[in-house]
Amino acid sequence: MIEYAAHIAREIQESISVKMELGRAATEQIAEAAAAIIACLRAGGKLIAFGNGGSASDAQHMVAELVGRYAVKRQALAAIALTTNSSSLTAIANDFGFEEIFARQLEALAKPKDVVLAISTSGNSPNVLRALETAKAIGLKKIALTGNDGGRLRDLVDICLIVPSTATPRIQEAHTLVIHILSGIVESAFVHDAHPGGQILIGGKAR
Repeated sequence: MIEYAAHIAREIQESISVKMELGRAATEQIAEAAAAIIACLRAGGKLIAFGNGGSASDAQHMVAELVGRYAVKRQALAAIALTTNSSSLTAIANDFGFEEIFARQLEALAKPKDVVLAISTSGNSPNVLRALETAKAIGLKKIALTGNDGGRLRDLVDICLIVPSTATPRIQEAHTLVIHILSGIVESAFVHDAHPGGQILIGGKAR
């Protein structure tokens, strides 16, 4: 049990350290991403999120916070994840190849005023990169959540949120934090729109 305790403490400390470094390195980019999402939704657009594996879960998490709620009751906000329709995913993979599973859906569903949130811990997932090429052709604003050095992804997006770590678990933990921060800021903006004379709520607390 003693060796487990040391391992647990080390993992927790590593996660804290990565998040602290993220705060020093990416605050400006996170704020810029929040502003882009708010502008998109206010203009009648939607957020379109996608990724593989754990990043697919993160994409769905972000969408759930917007369509449902993060901390307070407010209007539903337009967002979709391209990882949830198993029939579309398998049909596209079977007929066009796995690299096309997100790009094909963007071609069908995206409008120029939408924003995409591409999530890849490595920054090199082929189907995510292919989707960003399609997003560029449509004229979409492109935000990325990634890690390591950003990979090829960083040169294909307008806003790149890079978690300063090479460890996939630490990157994914930090991505969850970023998703919560973005959700709180976006939600607060729309609560304020609905009640302009009231207090702005961030993380469920009045500011």
